[in-house]
Amino acid sequence: MNLLDVKHVTKRFGGLVANDDVSFSVERGQIVGLIGPNGAGKTTLFNCIAGYNAPTEGEIRLDGRMVHGLAPEQCARIGIARTFQVARTFTSMTACENVMVGALMLRRNTVLARSKALELLEFVGLARHAERAAGSLTVSEQRRLAVARALALEPKLLLMDEVMAGLNPSEVRDAVDVVLKIRGQGISCLIVEHVLEGIMPIADRIVVLDYGRKIADGTPAEVSRDERVIAAYLGE
Repeated sequence: MNLLDVKHVTKRFGGLVANDDVSFSVERGQIVGLIGPNGAGKTTLFNCIAGYNAPTEGEIRLDGRMVHGLAPEQCARIGIARTFQVARTFTSMTACENVMVGALMLRRNTVLARSKALELLEFVGLARHAERAAGSLTVSEQRRLAVARALALEPKLLLMDEVMAGLNPSEVRDAVDVVLKIRGQGISCLIVEHVLEGIMPIADRIVVLDYGRKIADGTPAEVSRDERVIAAYLGE
């Protein structure tokens, strides 16, 4: 059984069709990249999977359980965590306190939550910044902080929305290392990304959207040779 099954998902906003009959799956322990030009419907699809939007049509299952229509906090409790394009940190709180917010969804004991938060900050390479205000961290560090907070939910599936955008090559390598470590923990990753040199070498599969429709689904090598993908990115 796949971990995630997206079947014939369509999302309409009035007359705008943001996702149009999209189907794909994510297996356990896989890294799957979700790419496409701006406006292709990638973040809308993320929002449907994570409970922020309900699909107009189709179904979404995690571990065989229907999840579409659940609220975000319900999705989080059953194993779906996500980050956002713009890192959403509590800027006046410390890095440790930010991760504790996620940890406290599963643990009511603040001592245990703090211990988990410190463990995850070490995991993403932010241990030395544990007591710094989140607002004082760099963009790259805030993105890794958001990943740590999502991991505090102990997800089966982690949705990452452009964690490499705007980063320099060294920071992209750091982000890639974190993604590979996450996969090493047995957590499946579905990643929206525009930095193709970051996602292509590490993804098991790539799903490509254009104007809300899936136009390709395969290995990075297969997708990079697909004429429809080349046309979508470079024009006819």
